[in-house]
Amino acid sequence: MSTMDDDVDAILDGMRVWAVVGCSPDPSRDSHRIASLLQDRGCRVIPVNPAVDEVLGERCYPALTDIPASEGVEVVDVFRRSASAGAHVDEAIAIGARGVWLQLGVIDSAAIERARAAGLRAVMDRCPAIELARPDAAA
Repeated sequence: MSTMDDDVDAILDGMRVWAVVGCSPDPSRDSHRIASLLQDRGCRVIPVNPAVDEVLGERCYPALTDIPASEGVEVVDVFRRSASAGAHVDEAIAIGARGVWLQLGVIDSAAIERARAAGLRAVMDRCPAIELARPDAAA
């Protein structure tokens, strides 16, 4: 069984299409800054926010399940309250994502276990920007 650090590395090294749930159009919000960072690293970001049509030059979808399968979502990054995170993890499993990432402060151990049981890489209570800044971080 993989560890959280293994999953961090596998997601940051090998997954390039990120659906960012709760992605804000406001540049001061963490979700916007992380989505922009991912784009700067060559990742495709697909924003998910029912209140917005576009973020960072990408079409914004109201829900994960509205993203066409042809977009090839690999990892679902969740910027929502912990109480909402489990539903998004279940959607990530349903759409065939390979990984889920719950941001700092987003904690749902049961959802992480469901994701791992379904074969997904799963990260909880971590931030990609912090992980990428580690000296031993993935290139």
